[in-house]
Amino acid sequence: MVPKVWNTTIDAHRRAVRDATLDSTAALVAEHGLRSVTMSRIAAETGIGRATLYKYFPDLDAILVAWHERQVSGHLEYLGELRDRAGDAGQRLVAVLEAYALIHHDVAIVHGTELVALLHRGEHVGRAQHQLRDFIRDLLSQGQETGDLRDDVSPDELASYCLHALSAASGLSSKAAVRRLVTVTLAGLRPVR
Repeated sequence: MVPKVWNTTIDAHRRAVRDATLDSTAALVAEHGLRSVTMSRIAAETGIGRATLYKYFPDLDAILVAWHERQVSGHLEYLGELRDRAGDAGQRLVAVLEAYALIHHDVAIVHGTELVALLHRGEHVGRAQHQLRDFIRDLLSQGQETGDLRDDVSPDELASYCLHALSAASGLSSKAAVRRLVTVTLAGLRPVR
């Protein structure tokens, strides 16, 4: 039987190799473009042998998907922290929607359309969008209960409206333009008088 300390050390090492591989791949793609990255280059940049790399990932697509899953989880965690901050539902909704739009904007600038198109096909994206829609819906429900948001449209529909409207941030030229988009989106949530 392998001692527990040894198992913990091995697990930590595996996580470290995996994280280093994901980080190296992201850096290579950012620096040289997606088409110039190979498994050999990733292994060399990570400081491991190709055979070791293949024990962790079968191909470049698997590495990119794992990296993207990690990024998406980090974004959701950040948005969840904003949602859970003190303040009323309206303040938290503004913070979440602005952060979501800025993430869309920054991702498009940093990664370009080719990488985004490749990575947004995975099941993890659908799960993340569902999770995001749920917690935006909950904030919208709270805003409707206090009378701060329109109640003639269901929170589910309003959440879809927000996410679709703010995805346009990826095509905007500045953060100021992103903030204006958020303002316009929020205007559509105000109660009908």
